Amino acid sequence: MEYSSKIRFAVSCSSNMNRSMEAHSILKKRGFNIESYGSGTQVKIPGPSIDKPNCYEFGPTTYEDIYSDLVKKDHQYYLGSGLLNMVDRNRRIKTRPQRFQSETREFDVVLCLEERVFDQVVDFLNRRVGTSGNPVHVINIDIEDNPEEATVGAFFVGNLCDKLEKCHDFEEEIDQIITDLEETNPKKNLLHTICFY
Repeated sequence: MEYSSKIRFAVSCSSNMNRSMEAHSILKKRGFNIESYGSGTQVKIPGPSIDKPNCYEFGPTTYEDIYSDLVKKDHQYYLGSGLLNMVDRNRRIKTRPQRFQSETREFDVVLCLEERVFDQVVDFLNRRVGTSGNPVHVINIDIEDNPEEATVGAFFVGNLCDKLEKCHDFEEEIDQIITDLEETNPKKNLLHTICFY
């Protein structure tokens, strides 16, 4: 795949199902060099009740597996809740949910879509044994975990990536871009730190 984007972006939510995949979908269509991840210990999506989520293992589980499992459990319920449509979109983008902590590739910018995810990603990057010493900018943007907010949030993420991509020197300009976005979007809880590979 040939990208028009020079910056290597990754986007992460907790389960690599809703928010990160919506952002992945929109950024991919726009030609960005983008990968998506979850940072949680397992893939968790809503079940028939709040105390009975559907849980799947990162790694072997494909979106196809999840789709089939939901159809088998209660086709009408998961169709009505929108989960089948979401998983169907996901399987058209990539094969399976991926866990950020299992990735060996390097990125220039990792966009986290919840503060807890930001903490998990930063913790992982700071604990791992350094290899190249290359910097990675980790940015948090709080996006509520529902389909509507995921779509709105994905366009916000796309706007940020666009601004970074157009920079003459994004390492120099990134702080100012984030400060400007913070002023116009105080509810997004924008956080930024630099880690090293």
